[in-house]
Amino acid sequence: MKKVLAVLGIAMVSATIWYFFLKSNDYQVTFEVKTFPGEVNQIIKTWSETLKGTGITDEKPITELTQHLQFGDSTHIYEWEITAIHDSLSRVRVYARDKDHSFQNKLEIPFNDTDFEKRTRKTLLDFVDKLNEHRKKFKVEIIGEEEIPTTFCACTDVQSSQIGKADGMMRDFPLLTSFLSKHKVQLNGSPFLEVTEWQKGADSLKFKFCFPIVQSDILPEHPELKYRNFYGKKALKAIYNGNYISSDRAWYALIDHAERNAISISELPVEVFYNNPNMGGDALKWKAEIYMPLKGTADE
Repeated sequence: MKKVLAVLGIAMVSATIWYFFLKSNDYQVTFEVKTFPGEVNQIIKTWSETLKGTGITDEKPITELTQHLQFGDSTHIYEWEITAIHDSLSRVRVYARDKDHSFQNKLEIPFNDTDFEKRTRKTLLDFVDKLNEHRKKFKVEIIGEEEIPTTFCACTDVQSSQIGKADGMMRDFPLLTSFLSKHKVQLNGSPFLEVTEWQKGADSLKFKFCFPIVQSDILPEHPELKYRNFYGKKALKAIYNGNYISSDRAWYALIDHAERNAISISELPVEVFYNNPNMGGDALKWKAEIYMPLKGTADE
């Protein structure tokens, strides 16, 4: 009997030490959302920018983020963990703690519905509302493997944030269209971009924004314009409908699809655009073809 009591005592002491001193969070919230992990990642970041005193302080893969939120004189820390369940469903776990009042929270949470718990639930419900609202603004359909056609094109080099991709294209759109038209260069297809560098953690891009043209022996020169061959390659394809600002959502959908089906891709997307955003209209009717080249098919 004494041995049993001793073991129980040790177990209770160990559990107490773990709960108050080793357990990293004060409160855990788990929920499911009807989208893929990359979309959750991006909405966490854009939502975070709308909250005063809030920011992402650490990101490992896109499925793990650390967020600091300021509420009055309290700093709350959310550890996000995003897991794909299937192509259109993700499970999100948020491990929340109060930076300066964690011990007090752990004392009270087992016995009361604390202000910290209420604040955490309210904040995460606001996030889910923002995510669901955004989900209504675009559509992504995975098509499968196809060949991106070879073309000759005129391109500009652009460096931007991920969310600033559309602004970079719109900045160079007048240059490409007016300059080529002025010099009677014949267009030969829809404009496209080719990402040459994608730093996911920093959400930064380098890409070429291009117009297919008919190749000629004499082409006008411009310091910001380069002529090149874009060589065809096999790729995973998706159709994206929505504002081109958020077309990177299709990138994550393709990455998720590739991981599920053991398909090796380069994660340097190519986007082909079929609408001019300057013309306005219902963005859900805008169309883009989004490709993720298969590994081993990129340009040499």
